[in-house]
Amino acid sequence: MLAGVAFALAAGIMWGLVFVGPLLLPEYPAALQAFGRYLAFGLIAIPLAWLDRSELARMTRADWIEALKLAAIGNVLYYLCLASAIQRAGGPLPTMIIGTLPVVISIAANLLNHQRDGRLPWGRLAPCLGTILAGIACVNHVEMGTLSSDPQADTARYASGALLAAVAVACWTWYPLRNANWLREHPGRKPRAWATAQGLATLPLALVGYVAFWGWTAGTGDAFPMPFGPRPLAFVGLMLAIGLFASWLGTHCWNEASQRLPTALVGQLIVFETLAALSYAYLLRGQWPQPLTLVGVGLLLVGVAWAVRIKPQHA
Repeated sequence: MLAGVAFALAAGIMWGLVFVGPLLLPEYPAALQAFGRYLAFGLIAIPLAWLDRSELARMTRADWIEALKLAAIGNVLYYLCLASAIQRAGGPLPTMIIGTLPVVISIAANLLNHQRDGRLPWGRLAPCLGTILAGIACVNHVEMGTLSSDPQADTARYASGALLAAVAVACWTWYPLRNANWLREHPGRKPRAWATAQGLATLPLALVGYVAFWGWTAGTGDAFPMPFGPRPLAFVGLMLAIGLFASWLGTHCWNEASQRLPTALVGQLIVFETLAALSYAYLLRGQWPQPLTLVGVGLLLVGVAWAVRIKPQHA
């Protein structure tokens, strides 16, 4: 249990970096950032695959198809929606919508995976989920107040950002449940090799997407300088950093946690990603969080700490 929580914490700290990219590169289209990130992830996975070549050789065609599905929905589509949401609505609002993932995943896992993992008693789970939701509501209230005080705020743009963030939530509700199912059904397989396999599966998707976006800009006469944009060193460096730490290493740590914890509990630990993303956003702003924000963060931590103490009941 302790090791699983530690791996989930490490994954959350690294996954929080993905919320920083669209804020550091606001002039770069979200599609280019999504394809660039996973192109870097796939290229990084090639030398890493040599370390697990024997493990990867054991994978069947069905395993590679599963890795491709996870890569398409949990990687490319998820980050495409998230990066678009952050550029449209700013960092805090999408972060808070993504912050509902612990609640959404826990409920979905309790409904779908209870026969394997056991069912977490709803009576004991409800107060924990309520505490997490209250924490998210506190932080969201502060951020929405900040947005409403901006006279130049584009309501339609914020609404579209919120909608895209909701699609990202749907993608990442599906991903951890499906990923955990494969890992729990293959207990003898290495989580590191499975993370590398997803990187290899992501590479052709990202490469096709990157080339298609390049062709689209050329065909439409878009003035955006391809292939690496107006700040090539910053773009390539950030994509490599996110590809290594957030994509491969973060996925590896999450796989380790998924093998050790029930799905309903590991889903709630995605709250660490929300906390990390908020911390990075306030560091970029150069501001200290407001008191109500700190109350919300405290409620999030209390809810997660409370939930991980619940033991699943098997029939």
